[in-house]
Amino acid sequence: MSTVLAAAAAALFGIGTYLVLQRKLSRIIIGLGLMSHGGNILWLTAGRAGREPIVGEDDTLAMADPLPHALALTTIVITFGASALLLALAFRSWVLTHDDEVENDVADLLVARGGVVARDVIDERLAEAELVREEEQVAMRTADDRSRDESRPRP
Repeated sequence: MSTVLAAAAAALFGIGTYLVLQRKLSRIIIGLGLMSHGGNILWLTAGRAGREPIVGEDDTLAMADPLPHALALTTIVITFGASALLLALAFRSWVLTHDDEVENDVADLLVARGGVVARDVIDERLAEAELVREEEQVAMRTADDRSRDESRPRP
């Protein structure tokens, strides 16, 4: 039974990932919901089967582990809140643009083309260029010192 549930969770994660990578906001929301359901199935398969965890009724080895069930309920509540937020954002996007397609961001396009370089990368490049200049200056000084030494008359 756990193999079937693991396969179901994998299928939900796979289909959810495929939908999240789409351009339509409605598919993204459905994909996040499917991935959440896959996570819930994983939580439920993590626990062991048994009787209800009511203290004092049975020995603890025969009881089910309540932690995965509590975590699954928490996941359901968080997913509900996130889905409500995403649906509100999708509705607002629909009202403004009459389409639910996620458009390309101009800043993302610049980064993809290599037009934007992070500040720390620029700082590293400047530091490397300064180090190379200093090494060249040291090499030139030592070459000048050697040529002066060679041009001096020896006693």
